[in-house]
Amino acid sequence: MQDPSNIFAESRRGFLKKASLGFGSIALASLLGKTGSFAADQLMAKSAEGISGGMLNGTHFPAKAKRVIYLFQSGGPSQIETFDYKPELVKWHGKEIPPSVQGTQRNSGMVSEQSTFPLVKSIYDFKQYGQSGAWVSELFPYTAQVVDDLCIVKSMITDAINHEPAVMFMQTGSQLSGRPSIGSWLSYGLGSDNDNLPNFVVLLSKSMGDQPLNSNAWSNGFLPSHHQGIQFRSGKDPVLYLNNPHGVHDHDRRRALDFISELNTHQFDLWSDPEIQSKISQYEMAYRMQNSVPDAVDMSNEPDHIYHLYGEDARIPGTYAANCLQARRLVERDVKFIQLYHMGWDQHGNLPKGIKQQALSTDQATAGLIMDLKQRGLLEDTLVVWGGEFGRTSFSQGRLTADNYGRDHHPGCFTMWMAGAGVKPGMVYGETDEFSYNVSDKPVHVHDFQATLLYLLGVDHERLTFKHQGRRYRLTDVHGHVVKDILT
Repeated sequence: MQDPSNIFAESRRGFLKKASLGFGSIALASLLGKTGSFAADQLMAKSAEGISGGMLNGTHFPAKAKRVIYLFQSGGPSQIETFDYKPELVKWHGKEIPPSVQGTQRNSGMVSEQSTFPLVKSIYDFKQYGQSGAWVSELFPYTAQVVDDLCIVKSMITDAINHEPAVMFMQTGSQLSGRPSIGSWLSYGLGSDNDNLPNFVVLLSKSMGDQPLNSNAWSNGFLPSHHQGIQFRSGKDPVLYLNNPHGVHDHDRRRALDFISELNTHQFDLWSDPEIQSKISQYEMAYRMQNSVPDAVDMSNEPDHIYHLYGEDARIPGTYAANCLQARRLVERDVKFIQLYHMGWDQHGNLPKGIKQQALSTDQATAGLIMDLKQRGLLEDTLVVWGGEFGRTSFSQGRLTADNYGRDHHPGCFTMWMAGAGVKPGMVYGETDEFSYNVSDKPVHVHDFQATLLYLLGVDHERLTFKHQGRRYRLTDVHGHVVKDILT
């Protein structure tokens, strides 16, 4: 018997088209009569009233967070130069990492020809800040000012060791492309709080380096296509092909859309293909966005003190600072999930210079976003996440000199932080060993982080599923635990 949660699966269309009329009718009647977590009649009712509402028809339990801003630092920021202070590395600087330690983790192929693995301390100093006493690198003086608003998780672990699989794993729960991203899952489950803007927006910042970023990281995967993340670009046209062509008036576009909608509705009545409903929704969203997007992205009325808070780079479209300010404007308009990507954290060599430049371009804006949300009362129900796809090795990749070194990819431990809705402020959770090579206390797997994020939004990660090709999928795949110790 086909599960009613599969009513939005692509295979259903093929099944009904190929089956005889009688057999197809029996199957459909069976679907409509069967109850379950997503009863078929409820799903059809949702299709009839529009598809801005989520398939959960509410949350599983009260949500602490209404929105998420995910500041993804692509490339793998070194935990040893950011938040994981390791004074023991000062004593071991230049000495070989003990084989008993190195053998606990796999290394990437980029150090396969390396014959020596000297441990290397951070070239940057650390100090304790705030009432929490959290250690923060001198590279992040602005973030240090808001450390009592952060929950710093130093015990993250991942399964992936190369960039694209690791980014996919963090964003979709799988190292393989083709799965829905976090924002798409939330769009599918919870729907939108603003019918005039996408509920999943992606912002890519101008950054150093040429490390690629696969758009599958914000893909809808096998979910209906209207759950795809919408990229807002910097410059004149934030969303391509949104405006009417020259000579086409608004009432003409409205008439055209109404006629296309009638045709699509007829097709949906005939075939019940959910992608037809997605197309109707996308056309209508594009029409509404013609008025809502220009207002959302127009920052000309932001006062000078806001630019002073985020940094002068916020005046330059496409910078990390400008995108942080843009993210605040979007959460004010109830966009549910804003994914900001900043590339360039991949320092295999020349790390001291490279990571300093990355910190200079992101630190003030990150802290400014936290302070801005807080002063507006938005941090109470907005979750902010900062982190990359993995950490870096405590031994040097390549030649170690007095003022230069590099670090390779390291999945065994890395640092992330969260702030805002439902997360304990001023908390440092988890610990790594003396070399920042292995997690020594309270490990947090990627799926644990994802389960916790969904929990804060009122979603049980085991119950937000989608049946695809005969299997029920979820963001956390087959495991994951909510880290309740970090929750208020």
